[in-house]
Amino acid sequence: MTVALKAVPGNPATSRSDEEWRLRRELAACYRLVAHFKMTDLIFTHISMRIPGPEHHFLINPYGLFFDEITASNLVKIGLDGRAVEPTPYAVNPAGFVIHSAIHAAREDAHCVLHTHTKAGCAIAAQKDGLLPLNQLGMEFYGQVAYHDYEGIAHDLDEQKRLVADLGTKPVMILRNHGLLTVGKDAQQAFLRMYYLDKACEIQLTAQQGGAALNLPSKEVCEHTERQFNAPQPPSEDGRTLSDPDGYDLAWIALRRLLDRIDPSYKD
Repeated sequence: MTVALKAVPGNPATSRSDEEWRLRRELAACYRLVAHFKMTDLIFTHISMRIPGPEHHFLINPYGLFFDEITASNLVKIGLDGRAVEPTPYAVNPAGFVIHSAIHAAREDAHCVLHTHTKAGCAIAAQKDGLLPLNQLGMEFYGQVAYHDYEGIAHDLDEQKRLVADLGTKPVMILRNHGLLTVGKDAQQAFLRMYYLDKACEIQLTAQQGGAALNLPSKEVCEHTERQFNAPQPPSEDGRTLSDPDGYDLAWIALRRLLDRIDPSYKD
C-alpha cells in the first residue's frame, strides 16, 4: 500500500525558496551518508525534513529509490495528510508517513527525523534492557533514550498518538522489535545522533558476545559524560576545563566533503 498523491499544477522547481533548496541538499546529503555507511534497508526506512512555514510541509524520500539515488530535486514534499503538495511521479511509503508526520506535527524542534533498520539497532531493539551505558559513545544517550513497544507495521494512524507520547522530549527512540529513530534541529544533528547510536548498539553486541561480565560505569559518571556530550561548557580561564563544542560541526563539514568526492550529484 502507498499513500495516494495528488498532483499540483505548476513547476515546483521555480517556486522553491533558497532556504528550501538548502534544506533539500542537506537532506539529500543525509540520505547519501546513510547509504555510504550501510545503514539502509533497501528502499525502506526514511529521513524527513520540515520545510519552514505554517503549512507543516515536509520532505521525504521517493518510494522506490535507493538512498544513493536520492537528490535534492527528487525528494517529495508532502503535508501532514500524506499528500504531495507539488507534482511528483513518486509515491510515499505509508509507514514513513505515519511515523514521520506524527513527530513533525508534535515536536517543533524535530526539523529532521531519521529512522533505520540496521542489524545492530534491530538487535538492541529486541533486548529487554535496551541500550546499556557500556561505552563512551553510548553515554551520549544516557537518560535520553525513549522506547516504544512494537504494534506491527506502522500503517495504523491510531499508533501515532502513542508513539509521540512515548517519544516525549527525548532526542532518540528505540522502537522495540523494530529499529532506531533520531530527531534533530537539522540533518546534521539527526544523522550524527543516528551514527553514534548505531555504533553504540554495535559495541554493546560485541561486548555481550565476549561472554565476560560487563562493566557498567556509575550513574554519576554516566550523567557527567552525557552532559559533556550534550551541554559542553566553554574552557575555564585557567584552562583546566576542556571542551569540544564544535566537534560535530567539523565532522559534518568533513562528511559533506566526503560526499563531494564520491558523488556530488546529491545536490542536483
